Amino acid sequence: MVASGCKKKQPAPPPPPPPKAVSATLSANPTSIEAGQSSTLTWSTENATDVALDGNKVDPSGSQTVSPTQTTTYHLTAKGAAGTQEATAQVSVTPKATPTPTPAPTPTVTDDQLFAQMVKDIYFDYDKADLRPDAQQALAQAAQIIKQKGWKVQIEGNCDDRGSTEYNLALGERRADSAKQALIRDGISADALKTISYGKEKPQCTEQNEDCWQKNRRDHFSLLH
Repeated sequence: MVASGCKKKQPAPPPPPPPKAVSATLSANPTSIEAGQSSTLTWSTENATDVALDGNKVDPSGSQTVSPTQTTTYHLTAKGAAGTQEATAQVSVTPKATPTPTPAPTPTVTDDQLFAQMVKDIYFDYDKADLRPDAQQALAQAAQIIKQKGWKVQIEGNCDDRGSTEYNLALGERRADSAKQALIRDGISADALKTISYGKEKPQCTEQNEDCWQKNRRDHFSLLH
């Protein structure tokens, strides 16, 4: 006699659960800095077994201070059983602001300095009190600044040493008056002008030649205070 039968079939084991998805985040704070300043990178991952920040292995979550010298994008790579996830964060860098230099103070010019710059001596031909063209031009320029500043001016007539003292005093007076009348015509009040003749008493040069005599045939101007 032969006995027969069937073995009961065992159910198949359940499939393993799928690996959990890898996630990764990376942020920078602040995202914009000035050269020389720092920013903090902060990252976190899930289900990752291998995490790297710009190629350097790091913890699954963490933070790091960076000081880039130029705009830089940082890369986070997280690898796990379910694959690879990447995240980026950019830190923008602007050049360090250059302090604006403080302008040098403008030198203060005194009235005496300005007067010396703008009101020049005028010169005369031998034994003349007529204003030459160059003297007329110089007086016209002087009149503008004298009028603008409201100055009071002394006009000093001078001569070379040829001729008597009396004659040169009279000639110096005429030369001073010639300049005074020109300044009045250019708008200067007569009250602002004083004349005096030094004749040949205040020479600028004492040599006996034409160049020297020319230097002495002049009107000199002084600012009255």
